[in-house]
Amino acid sequence: MTGDDFSPGRTGREALSVSELNSAVARCLERSFPLLSVSGEISNLTRAASGHWYFTLKDAAAQVRCAMFRGRAQFVDFSPRNGDAVELSAQVRLYEARGDYQLVVDAMRRAGSGGLLEAFMQLRDRLAREGLFAPERKRPWPAFVRRIGVVTSPDAAALRDVAVTLGRRAPHVTLLLYPTPVQGAPAAAQIAAAIALANRRRELDRLDGLILCRGGGSIEDLWSFNDERVARAIAASALPVIAGVGHETDFTIADFVADIRAATPTAAAETATQPTEVWLRRIAQAQAALARRLERRIEQGEYRVDALAARLVSPARRLDLAAERLAALDRRRRAAMARLALAADRRLREAAWRWQTQRPEIDAFAHRVERAQTRLHAAAQARLAGAEARIGRLAAVLEAVGPRATLSRGYAIVTGPNGRIVAEAAQLNSGDALRIEFADGQVDAQVKRVSGMST
Repeated sequence: MTGDDFSPGRTGREALSVSELNSAVARCLERSFPLLSVSGEISNLTRAASGHWYFTLKDAAAQVRCAMFRGRAQFVDFSPRNGDAVELSAQVRLYEARGDYQLVVDAMRRAGSGGLLEAFMQLRDRLAREGLFAPERKRPWPAFVRRIGVVTSPDAAALRDVAVTLGRRAPHVTLLLYPTPVQGAPAAAQIAAAIALANRRRELDRLDGLILCRGGGSIEDLWSFNDERVARAIAASALPVIAGVGHETDFTIADFVADIRAATPTAAAETATQPTEVWLRRIAQAQAALARRLERRIEQGEYRVDALAARLVSPARRLDLAAERLAALDRRRRAAMARLALAADRRLREAAWRWQTQRPEIDAFAHRVERAQTRLHAAAQARLAGAEARIGRLAAVLEAVGPRATLSRGYAIVTGPNGRIVAEAAQLNSGDALRIEFADGQVDAQVKRVSGMST
């Protein structure tokens, strides 16, 4: 073959550069080889200062270069050495600068669990195709929980971790144990049965959700949580499920199916609850907001009363109604202040009880409560005194501008034959009957003559 065989005119296309060729081969490898499992023996292991690992994986007939970057190498739970038999979860990649293909390692484990890993990946892919891992089927965890079911072994350290975490973080939460083995051949069926039992008893036990947990271990130790029966029991659960199985680097089928995956049993307990202090702070904020709304409603009521009172025609009736409304407002204000004081006193007593059950400084807290009650009482009295003073001032103003005070200064109210107040002489005719009201009584009169004032 001569150089003329590669000319553009002979092939009908331009020649690829080496970079273009390697890039195309890299893309082909990435599409053709998804994450796969490879077993072999480590040789030529090098740990770079950057934290990356470089080594060769070989068997009796072949070898391949491998790279495991620091972000994934830190999760390997043993220190590999040359000659170790291992199983890798890796992706095939092309190192384009040299044209060499290599494995980029995602996870490494000692040899012996390859069959389990393959079974794990097959079940994971099948359940994913069925939609058991879909985000839209995940059930939300309740914002506030009172009773949580725990599916684990009564002897497991995971149970103690969950109980200690909840006792410290949310002592108001009650745990109900649904005991089951978490390791061994019969464990998967019993875990699934415990999840089903908790769901059957959810109304009777008043459960808000479930925590499925156990401590870390090898893939064999955690295999019960990779069982299809457990996965389908979680998917069928009417209760939301938090899975806290193993350590942060451990993943099981139960983690994918559960509504929430926690890295550890302790993390599962923390995810399930918010600290009691958070709820107490929210309650206090809600109470303060309610008090502010109540005060605004009272003020709005006062404005409406004032507006309606201003629309009344008769000054005497206006005075009477204003006095009645002021008295009603005074009673309502007193009642509102009493309710606020009672609610505040109840909150203080509840807070005192909670602190007495959680903290040993009872005397100091009781002294603070007493001071707060004294300040609250003084504030209520001051508010009440201000209201009474305002009512007194309004009553004095109304009395000063009322018709009675005007009559006492020598004026009189003249009412015509039609019962209306006479404001000018033009409203009367000779012979009309009149009623004249003085400060100390009334007289009846008759118009003898009507004369206008000269301009």
